Amino acid sequence: MMNNESGPPLADSTDQEPATPAVHADGLTVVRGPRTVLRGLAFDVPRGRITGLLGPSGCGKSTLMRSIVGTQANITGTLDVLGRPAGHPSLRTRIGYVTQAPSVYDDLTVRQNLDYFAAILAPGRAAAERRRTDVTRAIDDVDLATHADSLAGNLSGGQRSRVSLAVALLGTPELLVLDEPTVGLDPVLRRDLWNLFHDIAARRGATLLISSHVMDEAERCHRLLLMREGEILADDTPEALRTRTDTDTVESAFLHLVDQAVEASRTKEHTR
Repeated sequence: MMNNESGPPLADSTDQEPATPAVHADGLTVVRGPRTVLRGLAFDVPRGRITGLLGPSGCGKSTLMRSIVGTQANITGTLDVLGRPAGHPSLRTRIGYVTQAPSVYDDLTVRQNLDYFAAILAPGRAAAERRRTDVTRAIDDVDLATHADSLAGNLSGGQRSRVSLAVALLGTPELLVLDEPTVGLDPVLRRDLWNLFHDIAARRGATLLISSHVMDEAERCHRLLLMREGEILADDTPEALRTRTDTDTVESAFLHLVDQAVEASRTKEHTR
C-alpha cells in the first residue's frame, strides 16, 4: 500500500546487475510514413530495476514503449523482451502496460474494472479465487480500497490513473511499462507512486520502464535512457551521468549532452 514516507534510497550503482536483460535492443528502427521515429537504438534494460526513459515530448518515448509491448508496427532490428521477440504471444501475461490516457470503463466501479480485466488474464472458474486475490491486492497497492465501489467516471484524474496502474499490476507482471504515469498528479501522489514503484522492484523483483519528461524524476531511477529526436543520448546511472558531464543534476547532464549532440551535428554538416 502507498505510504507517506520519503522516497526509498536507490540501490548502489555498483551492485551487480543480472546478466540477462529484461529488454535488449540492437539496431531498433521504426519508420512511420516519411519519418524515422526511432533511429537504430541499442540498449539493455536490466531486470529488477527501475529504468527511466526521459526526453522531451515527441522524441520517440511512446513509440519505443509500444514497440516493447508489441503494439507498434514497422519495426526493424532486434528487440527481445524477457527472452522472447517483442510481441510474442507468451509475453501477454508477463507484461503490464499503462498508457498516458487512463484505460478504464467509466460506467464500472473500480472493482468491476479490475474484475473484468482479471477475467481476461485468467479466464475460467478454476482461476476465480486467484482473480479475487489479485484484484484485492492491486486495489490495495494503489491505495483505492475506500473507492473500490465508486464508479470510475466519478473519480478524480489522479484516481483514474491509479485504476489503470492497478489493472497493469494484475497477475504480478515481470515487466511494467509505464508511459508518463505521474503526469498531472500532485506532488504527494507522485511521491507515493514512486514509493510503490520501488516496492514493486525491490520486493517482487519486477522490472519497471517508466517514461517521463520531468527531469527530477530521473533521480528516482536506478538507470536512465535519455532520448532526443529518436536517438539514445545516454544509457547510464544518474550518478554516472552527473559525473561524466561534471554537473549537479540529471537535467543539467541532459542539457549538456544535448548541446554536445547539436555541436557534433553542426561540425558534421560543415565538414561535408
